[in-house]
This record gives sequence, structure tokens and C-alpha cells, in this order.
Amino acid sequence: MSRLTITLTDARYLALKEAAAQRDKTIGQLIEESLEFYGIKSRESAADLVQRARQNADMTPEAAMAAGLDAVRAVRKKKA
Repeated sequence: MSRLTITLTDARYLALKEAAAQRDKTIGQLIEESLEFYGIKSRESAADLVQRARQNADMTPEAAMAAGLDAVRAVRKKKA
């Protein structure tokens, strides 16, 4: 697992810390969930999603990519 150092204003850091505490999560977990919400995935994860979509629906690569993007958008909408 990699580590990351970021710079936040004191106010932003306190807000993040409070949000994590209210949700009974760590700041790292909250950030991971946020990245997931915005669809930030490794290329391997994205390629796997497309491959599974193609296998399940016998789609062309283009159609599978479109279906994958639609799925990501749907998840983002639900979480918003």
C-alpha cells in the first residue's frame, strides 16, 4: 500500500477529521470512498469491468465501454 502526503488548510483538515469521526471511519477510508465515488480506478480494474461486461452481454469493445461508463454514472448518481 502506498502513502500520500497532502496539504490542507486547517479548516479543511478539521472538517475532514469531523466527517470521518461522524461516519465512524478513518480519514483514509473516507478518501478511498471519495475516489471510488469519482470513478478513480486502476487501468486493471477498468479493463476488468469492460471484460466482464463483454462476457455477460456478448458486446463489442465499444458497447462494453459505453455500458461500463453508464454503470459508473449510475453509481455516482445514487451516491450524490
